[in-house]
Amino acid sequence: MSSFDALADQLAAVGRHCYERGWALGTSGNFSAVVRADPLTLAITTSGVDKGLLEPGHIVEIDARGRVVGGAGAPSAEAALHLAIVRSRGAGAVLHTHSTWSTILSDEGADGALVIEGYEMLKGLDGVRTHEHHERLPVIPNTQDWGAAVPQVEAVLRQYPAAHGFLIRRHGLYTWGRDLAEAKRHVEILEFLFEAMGRKRGRSWQP
Repeated sequence: MSSFDALADQLAAVGRHCYERGWALGTSGNFSAVVRADPLTLAITTSGVDKGLLEPGHIVEIDARGRVVGGAGAPSAEAALHLAIVRSRGAGAVLHTHSTWSTILSDEGADGALVIEGYEMLKGLDGVRTHEHHERLPVIPNTQDWGAAVPQVEAVLRQYPAAHGFLIRRHGLYTWGRDLAEAKRHVEILEFLFEAMGRKRGRSWQP
């Protein structure tokens, strides 16, 4: 089995897992992993596929310009974002979810970022050793043209070099890792934290 085939299997499994947890319902969400670093190619989910039905055949390989070089189908419309994150962060995998809690909290971020602090689960993020960690997740505006928005996203990633992800307003979470296993763990940690924060705030929000 080639590296691409192996990653296609793993990405399909991650996508179904996110669907089962309610983090990528219907056709929402997209997932990628680096096949080769030089020249750069990514395995990435195709556009418009129900993540609950995701199979390895729904994964294509793209080059550094987003052109399909393996598999069949059109890559996610947000492929340019995946490539930008890989370049900016040296990531080995990038995962994007559309959960209820991340969508709600993306509207709550003050000063352009959502701050998470004081939770033991923060220690599941790469390099975090204490619950006193302050995780600042930048919140960026949604758009229908992510290719044009790449410079803005790259600027945000430079502004928040310690961030383990970012939120798109009323859209969802992007996170990454050195490999697919770490990126999956970051999704699980951050989605837990979003739900914990959302439920806590829900008790104090006034109608």
